[in-house]
Amino acid sequence: QVQLVESGGGLVQAGGSLRLSCAASGRTFSSYHMGWFRQAPGKEREFVGAISWSGGSTYYADSVKGRFTISRDNAKNTAHLQMNSLKPEDTAVYYCAAGGRGAIRTVVSGYNLWGQGTQVTVSS
Repeated sequence: QVQLVESGGGLVQAGGSLRLSCAASGRTFSSYHMGWFRQAPGKEREFVGAISWSGGSTYYADSVKGRFTISRDNAKNTAHLQMNSLKPEDTAVYYCAAGGRGAIRTVVSGYNLWGQGTQVTVSS
């Protein structure tokens, strides 16, 4: 089973960039689609983006399209979320998640393995 640990969060000014990483333990990382979600205080967890198990396909929420990029390195068991042109409304706890092969899901229930989350705060 894969265990996930996020890192790279922090405080950044609006317009800045951050790169989140998701390190996975276990030998089956490449078997999973990887998703990124975020949850702001008082709000539900929402889909940010996802990448297929092979890295060949990516999907993004409209709110981050053109600003965020997801990548993965199956040889290093890592996934990344590059966030550019950050806005105050991007402030949230960000989670990486692993879901099985098949159709990539954009909902929380589509993923059964989750990291602990990393805080991203964007100041105006």
